[in-house]
Amino acid sequence: MANVAVIGSQWGDEGKGKIVDWLSERADVVVRFQGGHNAGHTLVIGERVYKLSLLPSGVVRPGKVGVIGNGVVVDPWALLSEIETLLGQGVTITPDNLKVADNVSLILPLHQHLDNALEEARGASKIGTTGRGIGPAYEDKVGRRAIRLCDLADRDALAARVDQLLFHHNALLRGLGAAEVDGVELLAKLHDVADQLLPFAAPVWHWLDEMRRAGKRILFEGAQGAMLDVDHGTYPFVTSSNTVAGQAAAGAGVGPGTIGYVLGITKAYTTRVGSGPFPSEQENDVGEQLGQRGKEFGTVTGRKRRCGWFDAVMVRQAVTVGGIDGIALTKLDVLDGFDELKICTGYRMEGRDLAFLPPGIAAQSGVQPIYETLEGWSQSTAGARSWIDLPATAIKYIRRIEELIGAPVALLSTSPERQDTILVRDPFDD
Repeated sequence: MANVAVIGSQWGDEGKGKIVDWLSERADVVVRFQGGHNAGHTLVIGERVYKLSLLPSGVVRPGKVGVIGNGVVVDPWALLSEIETLLGQGVTITPDNLKVADNVSLILPLHQHLDNALEEARGASKIGTTGRGIGPAYEDKVGRRAIRLCDLADRDALAARVDQLLFHHNALLRGLGAAEVDGVELLAKLHDVADQLLPFAAPVWHWLDEMRRAGKRILFEGAQGAMLDVDHGTYPFVTSSNTVAGQAAAGAGVGPGTIGYVLGITKAYTTRVGSGPFPSEQENDVGEQLGQRGKEFGTVTGRKRRCGWFDAVMVRQAVTVGGIDGIALTKLDVLDGFDELKICTGYRMEGRDLAFLPPGIAAQSGVQPIYETLEGWSQSTAGARSWIDLPATAIKYIRRIEELIGAPVALLSTSPERQDTILVRDPFDD
């Protein structure tokens, strides 16, 4: 039996929500280990649709415990709002089935204010953030200025922490010509939410160790994707945290050996939200067709996603850096009806071939994709639950992807419905 870490192998939006929900039925605990409420999961369970941004996917299932680890940055008001929404949908959420790391860093209203002010100041050089304050909150964490959940329990210490925080931020806001933050008002807001949040606070690292020793199955749920990793992604058009599987250990407070299997969620084509390089992007009818069929709009922001052919170079890089053991291939049905499909198998830049995406901004924007063309299929794969239900050309497409990325398909998803999943290998039984 293995504990499983689920990460995205592209630029996010790969369909992690459904796969995590599907796996959570086999898990006892589901842990978020990085990111914030800038990434969303849509879960379809029966006739109910749940849209989660911060809460672990496991909280919608009775008998499962959801954990928000120390590697996450938490907006208290967004968290409470999400809890309230789920309570309205009949989901029970208490400190018994939701635990938040007591040392987690908080996203404050000033972080969103600063996020938007910085994006506006960048003008044409915008990074394309969601404006939810994720980046500034992580900056405060690294800069040792962050307000943490445990700080809410000590009002005197909290006041001093806020003073130190505003010493930095108000100077920056003045430089940007933006309104400064009122410390008294901020403190009042934090006092208002303290009593609602603190019951969920727990030494998550200690609790998870107890669960591990008791033989409980733990599922680590990542947000965004490997190519948005602050170190290994298309920097600076990335998120502000590490999104690869190694972060699951640090962001939850467990040893690396706790994670037995890494599952990379991988879309059968490629999408990206916001700015940044995208070698296989199709700014044409193909891209429009993929976007319409795949309903490619962000769960959180509603932003239209850019679409393109499957980039095997990028996913192979994610497999290597992320230690991915197998992939869950999603949205295969979106490719139904294409006469031919293309896979990016390499890049060309300045007359030479590359087998990976270079780190520099100019180089990433300048690479040209090398494509391999495969035959498409006319039959529908939507709702397929067995290899027998798939066209031979679809199977050939899947096998070619496996060869190119150096990882096998462990699960295959053919619709948003959780039961429309072909299980090749159960990660928990690895």
